[in-house]
Amino acid sequence: MFAALEVDYSESDQDPTGEAFNNAEKMLTFYELDLGLNHVVRKWSEPTDNRANLLVQVPGGRSGTTGDFDGPSGVLICCEDHIIWRDMDSPQHRVPIPRRNNPLADPNRSVIIVATVMHKMKGAFFFLLQSEEGDLYKVTLEHETIKNAESDDAFVEVKSLKIKYFDTVSVASGLCILKSGYLFLASEFGNHYLYQFQKLGDDDDEPERSSSEYPQNGMADPHSALPVAYFRPRPLENLLLQDEMESLDPIIDAKVLNLFNTDTPQIFAACGRGARSTLRTLRHGLEVEETVSSELPGIPNAVWTTKLREDGKLYIHDSYIILSFVNGTLVLSIGETIEEVSDTGFLSSAPTLAVQQIGADALLQVHPHGIRHVLVDKRVNEWKVPAGKTIVAATTNKRQVVVALSSAELVYFELDLEGQLNEYQDRKPMGSTVLTMSIGAVPVGRQRTPYLAVGCEDQTVRVVSLDPESTLETISIQALTAPPSAICIADMLDASIDRNNPTMFVNIGLSNGILLRTVLDPINGQLTDTRTRIFQIPKLGSKLKQDTIPLAYTPRKMAVHPQYRYIYLAESDHRVLGPQETQKRLSELGKQGKKVPQAVLDLPPEIFGRPKAEAGQWASCIRVLDPVNSASVFDVALDNNEAAFSIAVVPFTGLNNEYLLAVGTASDTFVAPRSCTHGYIRLYRFLEDGRNIELLHKTEVDDVPLALLAFQGRLLAGVGNALRIYDIGKKKLLRKCENKAFPSAIVTLTTQGSRILAGDMQESVFYVTYKQNSNRLLIFADDTSPRWVTSHTMVDYETFAAGDKFGNVFINRLDQSISSQVDEDPTGAGILAEKGFLMGAAHKTKLLAMYHVGDIVTSIQKVSMVAGGREILLYTGLHGTIGTLVPLVSKEDVDFITTLEQHLRGENQSLIGRDMLSYRGYYTPVKAVVDGDLCERFALLPPARQSAIAGELDRTVGEVLKKLESLRVSSSGF
Repeated sequence: MFAALEVDYSESDQDPTGEAFNNAEKMLTFYELDLGLNHVVRKWSEPTDNRANLLVQVPGGRSGTTGDFDGPSGVLICCEDHIIWRDMDSPQHRVPIPRRNNPLADPNRSVIIVATVMHKMKGAFFFLLQSEEGDLYKVTLEHETIKNAESDDAFVEVKSLKIKYFDTVSVASGLCILKSGYLFLASEFGNHYLYQFQKLGDDDDEPERSSSEYPQNGMADPHSALPVAYFRPRPLENLLLQDEMESLDPIIDAKVLNLFNTDTPQIFAACGRGARSTLRTLRHGLEVEETVSSELPGIPNAVWTTKLREDGKLYIHDSYIILSFVNGTLVLSIGETIEEVSDTGFLSSAPTLAVQQIGADALLQVHPHGIRHVLVDKRVNEWKVPAGKTIVAATTNKRQVVVALSSAELVYFELDLEGQLNEYQDRKPMGSTVLTMSIGAVPVGRQRTPYLAVGCEDQTVRVVSLDPESTLETISIQALTAPPSAICIADMLDASIDRNNPTMFVNIGLSNGILLRTVLDPINGQLTDTRTRIFQIPKLGSKLKQDTIPLAYTPRKMAVHPQYRYIYLAESDHRVLGPQETQKRLSELGKQGKKVPQAVLDLPPEIFGRPKAEAGQWASCIRVLDPVNSASVFDVALDNNEAAFSIAVVPFTGLNNEYLLAVGTASDTFVAPRSCTHGYIRLYRFLEDGRNIELLHKTEVDDVPLALLAFQGRLLAGVGNALRIYDIGKKKLLRKCENKAFPSAIVTLTTQGSRILAGDMQESVFYVTYKQNSNRLLIFADDTSPRWVTSHTMVDYETFAAGDKFGNVFINRLDQSISSQVDEDPTGAGILAEKGFLMGAAHKTKLLAMYHVGDIVTSIQKVSMVAGGREILLYTGLHGTIGTLVPLVSKEDVDFITTLEQHLRGENQSLIGRDMLSYRGYYTPVKAVVDGDLCERFALLPPARQSAIAGELDRTVGEVLKKLESLRVSSSGF
């Protein structure tokens, strides 16, 4: 059986008055799949509530084992303000959805269910329904099986439909109850959560509403509302938060900056909606959690942790922390607290080069003047270096020790079966100062690892044998581009080489920040398949370190001061009361003798949200953020129902190039259709090196300023469909120039020199030039396709890249001859004399590239993500997407990647059977862009298919994977 909500729009399409649409009935229809005829039969259809928006299936039918009914069948119809249970030829039951008891909220706002989940238990079931404010309701059906005494026939009769408040969580796009007693919540916006059920809400004091309380089970008058039921929100009682999955959804705006002065820039993303909004800093690194802390006497230059015994069952955790300083060593004992210990046998008066738990129960310390072998009974066997020499590098494992002397000699030690450390009779001269060394772990069932990697000052890495038959003989040499700073031999699983067994790699870190990964052949010790990497964390948003700063309202736009490391953010929320309006309404309620419980006012908005107000009400502020210290340092709340929509940092020539903060606001704004009583451009002066701002003056404009930009020492503003240039004045901004020829509204602005690119809300990007001699803003080129632009950036003087609201990224270019002609016209007279083409400007841009990314692009920037790497286009999407468009600079790369893409298109790897070529050209055929996500799936193909495709490319599988990795990492760092 299938159920559907249906509306017949045939009459509505022919009625221009709209009456037919208002009178159209919404039908609840049941369909049945006839397996014999293999088609669907419409079995039953009846009118239902016109405000119905969601159907939830109710268990029904008999169990195959016990013969009992699982439930009454039918559906729950979720409507505005109430729930209806309905089945064919059965009496309906209706119950109101409880709403929050908050006098500040809009009383005319309906309660709508947005997410549901049903859970079956042995002999029972229940539903969790969630409203658009995040409140969970538990819904149950009280039913009874009625049997016919004269026959075996039986049916289920519903006695009542019950609903009660359960808990409040973030608004979900999906809910899932696991059999293990957990609730997974996939949030509509923000992080996802995993909750554990503490109880099912059966034994609490929350009032429960039942359909049996109302005449005819709530259906006495289906067209009239039921009496309103209220509840008071509270902290979690039935659920316990167990885990949280970070999500960037939604990204409203983003900037790529290097505020931390590191080798790679950081991504600053303004994310979230309402009181759950955040500013997130994404940078390379992993999250850590501080468990215990202890003050240190100085700055350590190395740290180790070690166990006391080899037995992994009895001694699971490390017991000591060893810190090496310039002039000594500190040993700390790990327990409930961290305490310094002095009876470990380690030499504390010298720095430490290496620490190892060696053998069954001994410890080893390597220091510049020797090796200390500390036995279990605290006896110490010490080896001292020859006079006039010191140890400069060391590497160890559980049975082997190698040290490098200042004379460029290697000394090798090995543990015998009695636990004694013995020196090999010969020493290996290297011919160059040893900088770093590494030996791998001893393989299971072996006495030793056969290879040692040595990095030398002559920019080489040498593999030295530790086999008894060829001890300390050089096997292979790898030349480097810079001196090595660290080496690590490790066995790692690489599916491109061997899917089943780990591969031995030599990871070489160079002093210039490059990481080389070379395969070490376990048979002959040769180094092969060297890959160059920039050390990075591969996954955005999950493996990158996220620093989060909470915000008060939904972020709109952000700006950065070029001299101070602060971010300035415009925040605003629609249908939310600001602080001033909240106090005003509280005082009015007090005068009327109505008191609002303090517990309701004290509910944290980041959990429960803010009370929903009527349309046209806004809460807004301007915030100063310190991303380096992850703190909000200052904020200015906007009053008089003003909301901030745009922001920019502008140097004004009239103030000796002093930087001011310009903020575009509007009062009493309605979203659709867009309108406001007044628009404003506020100017703020920076105080305390950018930590504070002070209002300078406020200029009234006639529409919402959606885009602001610094332009030649003045302010460029997109106010509705007008593009204006403002200069500084004593009491307000002075309008110097204007062009009102834009079709709808200007939403994005970029500039180079005297050229301006203005993104129109519905008509793509316009090329504008400012002619100073005649003081004119002139449109001289536009796009042939009307696009709903959401963001754009200039790739070069003639080219721009942009994203639209349908999930497309496109690149357009203006002919260079037209560009030169416009620049050479001093007054713009030639532009004015030209005749328009295709109901627009005289010149049109040419489409160079087109690609459907599947997400609404909220920002796009031309940046270099890797030190010394090429510039790329980095974009962010509304659903938390962060992606890059990497230019291919050689014909070889283009031929390779396009051929690989053609092969992978035929593999049908989409989970939903989607054709990738048609998807990437969803609105316009894809042009000049290769699907990198599809190419990366080459690594997931079966080995046979990988080999076949690699053969078509005249490469090995390893070479294909290496080329893909090189194209991605060398340019984007991801």
